[in-house]
Amino acid sequence: MTSSVIRVGIIGADTEASWAGASHIPALAAQPAFQLAAVATRRPESARRAAETFGAQRWFADPYELIGDPSIDLITVAVKVPAHRELVLAALAANKAVYAESPLGATIAQTEEMADAAGSLHTAIGLQGRHNPSVRRAADIIAEGRLGRLLSARVTATTFGNGPESVSAYEYFDKAASGATFLTIAAGHVLDVIEAVLGDITEIDARTELLWPQVKLVDTGAISHREVPDHLDAIAKTSSGAPVGVQIMAGVPARDAHFSLDVRGSHGWLKLTGNHPAGVQVGDLTLSSNVAFTAPDSPVATGTGPTAAEIWTGASINVGEVYASLARDITNGTHHTPGFDHALHNSRLIARVEQASRTGLRQ
Repeated sequence: MTSSVIRVGIIGADTEASWAGASHIPALAAQPAFQLAAVATRRPESARRAAETFGAQRWFADPYELIGDPSIDLITVAVKVPAHRELVLAALAANKAVYAESPLGATIAQTEEMADAAGSLHTAIGLQGRHNPSVRRAADIIAEGRLGRLLSARVTATTFGNGPESVSAYEYFDKAASGATFLTIAAGHVLDVIEAVLGDITEIDARTELLWPQVKLVDTGAISHREVPDHLDAIAKTSSGAPVGVQIMAGVPARDAHFSLDVRGSHGWLKLTGNHPAGVQVGDLTLSSNVAFTAPDSPVATGTGPTAAEIWTGASINVGEVYASLARDITNGTHHTPGFDHALHNSRLIARVEQASRTGLRQ
């Protein structure tokens, strides 16, 4: 870096797509450590419009030209999972820091390849739920032993996605080859929050179900065939000693959205709750406990963005925390932000869940 400001190029910052505009753009705008230097989409018209809308200095219709721009320090990859590998590897080869959405790869082999290629470069993976200030404070309470011996934990989580109806733009989430499924996204985020609070999952039993094998695409009227599970029940053991019961439900109406993580110990209890329809990784969480604790830090980003559809309100809150952590690492030469090695850990955990659900045996 030749500047004290971290100059970011976002691949996938299309104004017609809600996620980058709702999460990454406002997360960066909230922090003076960053500057949105460039955006890239697949077409010149959309790239130019994104630059104008988001205030980027430059735009590219070829993402590899953005990657090769020597003035850009950090590449954010916010496109569909099958396109991650080539873009991430090109960015790493260009010696750039990289923030990639989760899951990192469409397969474990791809994720391993990217994790190996990262070497000592700064990376961040979009498992942003663990960065939420309330999650971090809950982890502190557990680590300090303030609940005493951990006796049990229970997690209930929902998502509006992967239900009986969808839209054609989201059809790819129901296809196994996409790598972006109910398990790798909804379950991946929930299990990562559990590990952030209670430690690594050391054992897991799981049962998955495919409740809606036929999905109506409401914008076209077509029927799509789902190839992947849309429900998960699991029992896990964590390195902190806490046994955890987990249920993740898909296709839940926004009014019924709910996340809760209840932990009980010999000396007390704590609870994390949220109600964002998209899941625990999107929006803020509330921490309560019968032991005294310092209030969680205020998020660096407010959760609103220039192109945020109502369903994505709050999306920049936890993404902003990832960027804040990454900025500290880049500035100080540290590597505290969970990056591509952590992405590989999460992908392997989901593979264990899939294996356990097939065999009925503890993995």
